[in-house]
Amino acid sequence: MTAIERSRTVAVVGAGTMGQGIAQVALLAGHRVLIYDIDAALAADGVGIVQDRVERMAAKGRLDRAEAEEAAGRIAPARALADLAGAALVIEAVVENVGIKQTLFAALEEVVEPDALLATNTSSLSVTELAAGLAHPGRFLGLHFFNPAPLLPLVEVVSGSASDPAAVERAYRTVLGWGKTPVRCADTPGFIVNRIARPFYAEAFAVYEEQGADPATIDAVLRESGGFKMGPFALTDLIGQDVNEAVTRSVWESFFRSPKFVPSLAQRRLVQSGRLGRKTGHGWFPYGPDAAAAQPHTAGPEEAPAKVTVVGDLGPAAALADLLEEAGIAVTATEHGGPYIQLPGEGQLVLADGKTSVEFADVVYFDLALDYRGATRIALSASEDTSERTLSEAIGLFQKLGKQVSVIGDVPGMIVARTVAMLIDLTADAVARGVASAEDIDTAMRLGVNYPLGPSEWHDRLGRDWAYDLLHHLDERCPGGRYAPSLALFKLGYAAVDEEDAQ
Repeated sequence: MTAIERSRTVAVVGAGTMGQGIAQVALLAGHRVLIYDIDAALAADGVGIVQDRVERMAAKGRLDRAEAEEAAGRIAPARALADLAGAALVIEAVVENVGIKQTLFAALEEVVEPDALLATNTSSLSVTELAAGLAHPGRFLGLHFFNPAPLLPLVEVVSGSASDPAAVERAYRTVLGWGKTPVRCADTPGFIVNRIARPFYAEAFAVYEEQGADPATIDAVLRESGGFKMGPFALTDLIGQDVNEAVTRSVWESFFRSPKFVPSLAQRRLVQSGRLGRKTGHGWFPYGPDAAAAQPHTAGPEEAPAKVTVVGDLGPAAALADLLEEAGIAVTATEHGGPYIQLPGEGQLVLADGKTSVEFADVVYFDLALDYRGATRIALSASEDTSERTLSEAIGLFQKLGKQVSVIGDVPGMIVARTVAMLIDLTADAVARGVASAEDIDTAMRLGVNYPLGPSEWHDRLGRDWAYDLLHHLDERCPGGRYAPSLALFKLGYAAVDEEDAQ
């Protein structure tokens, strides 16, 4: 199945920001483009905006002048749906309303040729439901572009229950030919990105609601230890709390109120209060010319221990042994027991595992890092029973490694670790259910939300049992199903064992 020929027309219905962006992508790929909107003036304005963007690209040397002039002549407004009769592909980008979209596609079906593809850019509605009632649902699919469409490479190519595989493949190859990075996805609530990304927000909000840490500290830990580009509190302020919560609530409702996707009460209160983020001047954080930036909790200086003992295999934190020696701390290693770092005061420093400090005599937990050498901040958690000496030695140890230290409450799984474990679990479950391949999910999460690693890449790095064990411990301490590891994650551990045995 080949891509749609560049000589064929592509039509976009909806002249808003997203529609304009999609039209620009198709135009610069070489197609003749029509923009239709129920408001003819908006369609004309949309064409003008795209032409202006093309002109600016030429002025900046990003596009050949002759090519820009030729492209500007290939885009035009459509006065009526009937004008789209010759389009080989029609992409809808109108309001997120099932009835409006269904009515639109029923009308389009009466206009376009039998071989034309019909696509929705919906980010939250069911592609299968939108196709209901069409005479030819096989040619209907989802093409979910990310905003701004000309800049962001990811496109989720969504197959509805009635979508013809040949039509989906044609759309996939077309988008690929446009210079985008398409990923294949079954019609599931949230598709890939909006489904898999829920824990990035939900776990941060849960730590906050559990009084584990404030928003600025949680964001800083996820950025500076986890490697994420933005923290979830700042990111949802940018997106809009109402928009982000609506997506969360939609996914939760679509999954029959599964505890895996339960919304945050704290975020609900923000929405109810009208504190929607940057657009209202206040969300999790205040904004405006006089607003002071919120600062993360950072521990004061402490003296580092002169020596430690590394007990057992530290697994994902194994690099710490070399870092400690490089920093001038004497390290003794023993293979038996652990895994933990034995501190001089007899306390133990343990990588987050889903348990809590209060369960042990004198333990400080430290959070997961994307790269312990490159991380600039590390989170520690301790209980009221943890000795002051042990906590002081733990703080001083990481400060000696050049890290800032944030001490949070005794929260099982801490911040980065529980977030990554949940991302891994949702991905394993989605792959097992045929939503998408592990590779496509990794690609979608890196390109769609700029994650440092895809969830399956995290899983491969951390080890076959790491996420399962952490979630199992979390589920024991926070029962109710939210943290219950999926059967798919359980099976992944055994699959890894079989691969090792085969070698």
